[in-house]
Amino acid sequence: MRAIAISQPGGPEVLVECRRPDPVAAAGEVLVRVCASGVNRPDVLQRKGAYPPPAGASDLPGLEIAGVVVSGDAEAMAAAGLAVGDRVCALVAGGGYAELCVAPIAQCLPVPRGLSDVEAASLPETFFTVWSNVFVRGGLQAGETLLVQGGASGIGVTAIQLAKAWGARVLVTAGSDDKCQACVALGADAAINYRTADFAAEVMRLTDGRGADVILDMVAGDYVGREVSCLADDGRLVIIAVQGGVRSEFNAGEVLRRRLTITGSTLRPRPVSFKASIAAALREKVWPLIEAGRIKPVIERTFPAAQACDAHALMEASQHVGKIVLQW
Repeated sequence: MRAIAISQPGGPEVLVECRRPDPVAAAGEVLVRVCASGVNRPDVLQRKGAYPPPAGASDLPGLEIAGVVVSGDAEAMAAAGLAVGDRVCALVAGGGYAELCVAPIAQCLPVPRGLSDVEAASLPETFFTVWSNVFVRGGLQAGETLLVQGGASGIGVTAIQLAKAWGARVLVTAGSDDKCQACVALGADAAINYRTADFAAEVMRLTDGRGADVILDMVAGDYVGREVSCLADDGRLVIIAVQGGVRSEFNAGEVLRRRLTITGSTLRPRPVSFKASIAAALREKVWPLIEAGRIKPVIERTFPAAQACDAHALMEASQHVGKIVLQW
């Protein structure tokens, strides 16, 4: 099969097309002929040598795919209602940048009715991440206020739409006025340009001094102290990436006095059983909203798989709104 490999740690140019042996589905897995592969920030980190794949996972980058089931564990497929020829999208621990990819059956979801393979490939990584962190760890409820750092990212556009569908108020930050406008067009109640405004002060102003109930943070670093200052009483800060660094200072007294929660998670190394529970919740609660058109994939651009280096360059330039997808 054709695949895109990381020849050595480095810039986008180290992504090279190669030939690899076709993978074989093991117990509990299916083999998918990949039509489209989503591009995500962890792929960039892996390419740089900063995010190695978990033990047993493919060394090829790529955490989400969409395509057609070509073979697999027949008994497990039947139990899950899957068959050869079905169109699926799946979350994988690696190996997504390839013409063929194995995926745990429990992490496969049907392509929502009406969506293309490109649109379906943009769903798993961000929807699994947002559901797990905003709704499970963060416990966002209808009527609460969510602050999303990086609202124009793939995670951000997903969080905006899901939170609004659940009846929450959504504030976001973004790095330009154009991105802020795009976030508002997707449903955000307000967008803050973090380059020209103090996001913590703006959150307090926009909530009449109450603060945000849940904050989804991809930055960490010096953002954490400012986020603690603009959380509501009993607020929850959920950290899912550390683009701003791993060291933070915050007022621990505020955490005590106002019963704040600071938590976080990474999805990739979690067991299949954990991801299966997320997949089941998405299929029950979110997929109907996608099929009804209430939540839509947001895709900035697609690239032929052979141009994966260009896709990574676009992601690192941070000029996109939504997802970037490779086509095979």
